[in-house]
Amino acid sequence: QLQLVESGGGLVQPGGSLRLSCAASGRTLDFYAIGWFRQAPGKEREGVSCISSSDRSTYYADSVKGRFTISIDIGTNTAYLQMDSLKPEDTAVYYCAALNPGRDVTTYQSGGYSYRCSPEYDYDYWGQGTQVTVSS
Repeated sequence: QLQLVESGGGLVQPGGSLRLSCAASGRTLDFYAIGWFRQAPGKEREGVSCISSSDRSTYYADSVKGRFTISIDIGTNTAYLQMDSLKPEDTAVYYCAALNPGRDVTTYQSGGYSYRCSPEYDYDYWGQGTQVTVSS
């Protein structure tokens, strides 16, 4: 059974950076697709970024494209989300999630928009979340 534990959240000033970690145990991340989600107060959880299981392609929500970078380090069995140029609107609880081996991220439609990272209900494993607050 795969277990995921996020860390690295905290308080940062606008324009600052944080690197979130998603440490995996119980299984190696070699064959898992990983997604990062976030949920701001009073809002629904939204997909931020994901990395495919097949060819490790990476995808980003438009709101974070060019500022966030997703990666996986198999040596440490950890997924990362590097967040740069942070904005107050990035404030949220951030979650990592994984799809079972043999499954990969897919494109889905919602509200007239196309999303590349599979809806949250598709993911099989979740971490507990880590709080990110961007404020001066």
